[in-house]
Amino acid sequence: MSVTSNEAVPAAGDEAPLRVAVLVGSVREGRQGRAVTDWFFGAAAGETGLALDVIDLAEIDLPLVLPGFGGTASPAAVAALRDVSPRLAAADAFVVVTPEYNHSFPAPLKNFIDWHHAQWQAKPVGFVSYGGLGGGLRAVEQLRLVFAELHATTVRDSVSLHGPWSGLGEDGTPRDAAVCAGAVKGMLGQLTWWGRALRSARAERPYAG
Repeated sequence: MSVTSNEAVPAAGDEAPLRVAVLVGSVREGRQGRAVTDWFFGAAAGETGLALDVIDLAEIDLPLVLPGFGGTASPAAVAALRDVSPRLAAADAFVVVTPEYNHSFPAPLKNFIDWHHAQWQAKPVGFVSYGGLGGGLRAVEQLRLVFAELHATTVRDSVSLHGPWSGLGEDGTPRDAAVCAGAVKGMLGQLTWWGRALRSARAERPYAG
């Protein structure tokens, strides 16, 4: 849950590190999500100018019932969100690590997304997906629709890990590591461009969403 900053990043101004919240979207027992996230951190280690913060949904006990419009969140929800919501608000960009379950993404991930609104606005979102022959791409395409509704910008390129039960080693490292690491570099390049551009835009003029 701690923030990890890559080395050699400027400390202030427009060149300050881009704060990226990395969401671990699976909470299922025996999940691959945390191993995939750890691999992603390793692959991203060479990218300077980023401060990565892991938010593991398995560690957040969110109620399933959202308050109605204008309603008040329950004490349980307030307690669960006390730590995590400010971290989303402080983030300049997001990376969602998600499996594909039944041609979609996990229900706890949707629940977590729906508990927030303004925190996503005018910020970019990248994806690392895994699952079967499709590599989780159907989950990503559905998430793009969700984040568009929340006024977020999803970057074009994503990282897709195919067949995680055979395509990943026991340590969570993809067997085609070079190809996957190249995909991480491409996705983070786009995320960084959008993250810096939108951060400057929000500072100059608040987003009217």
